[in-house]
Amino acid sequence: MSEPTNAYAAAGVDIEAGDRAVELMKAHVARTRRPEVLGGLGGFAGFFDASAFTRFEHPVLATSTDGVGTKVAIAQAMDRHDTIGFDLIGMLVDDLVVVGAEPLFVTDYIATGKVVPERIAAIVSGIAAACEVAGAALLGGETAEHPGLLEPDEYDIAGATTGVVERAAILGPERVRPGDVVIGLASSGLHSNGYSLVRHVLLDQAGWSLDRDVPELGATLGETLLTPTRVYARDILALIEAAPVHSISHITGGGLANNLVRVLPAGVRATLRRASWTPAPIFSLVQGLGGVSQADIEATLNMGVGMALVVPAASVDALMTEATARGLSPWLLGEITAQEAAEAPAVVELVGQHR
Repeated sequence: MSEPTNAYAAAGVDIEAGDRAVELMKAHVARTRRPEVLGGLGGFAGFFDASAFTRFEHPVLATSTDGVGTKVAIAQAMDRHDTIGFDLIGMLVDDLVVVGAEPLFVTDYIATGKVVPERIAAIVSGIAAACEVAGAALLGGETAEHPGLLEPDEYDIAGATTGVVERAAILGPERVRPGDVVIGLASSGLHSNGYSLVRHVLLDQAGWSLDRDVPELGATLGETLLTPTRVYARDILALIEAAPVHSISHITGGGLANNLVRVLPAGVRATLRRASWTPAPIFSLVQGLGGVSQADIEATLNMGVGMALVVPAASVDALMTEATARGLSPWLLGEITAQEAAEAPAVVELVGQHR
């Protein structure tokens, strides 16, 4: 007795659905194309012409990989999949740009219990749209069907990105000096971190539904939780061109203090003033309903700060002007001072109360 020709499909993997998904996503991917990209979708590897690096004296490649985390559960519950790509790309390219690197290309990976071509295409449309904002090419990716491991409506997404920076222009802790100023750039909301806490507090403990209208948020709970991560890459590169910058921190999982300290050298203290900004209502809502301490909430969520730039005082006016013109809502967040012991580990201290 012969084996059925669709044995793989009988096992739960639909190759034809995967092929349809590729066809649906091609137009989205094409919009991200850069001149250095060679070929198109469908090969075993993507190609990027490295001869473009001849414009650098000493090109250094930078790379980053990440996912979206449990925010995908919100997209799945709301059956809206065209924004989650911004969360993925934001987590990827904005980790590159803080060292001064220009994001060049991205590859993605989507694992799902069942390939629904329209859903996969919607996910990729968001990834591609975010790549356009970042100026990076979506060079390729993979969609994997995992029946039995994931439920049919479940999926997870991850990706990797590569960028390039002139070696002499790499930003980092070694540039930071006492007397530097810290500039904050507003986040668009929760971004893509801390959703395990947020979901536990709002959905499990408080028992709120995603379609609940929340007056203080000016939207439903689900709409607020699904707000896409802001993609800063092109804006940050423009700021670096506008005036000298010493180091930049992308405020992701772990919160403001834990991320800023990563771009500070030993022997300095960053003092950040909570009164210099007002976090969006979603942050106080999570904190209040969950009875979360100030220390815990600040160690988990970005609290309204998407990026923190450590800059020489002479750069402040030019950077504030450029950031304002680009709609980044900048403010003076704090300052860098010397510690008594020059070899002491860097410290970030938040003082005062939010407005």
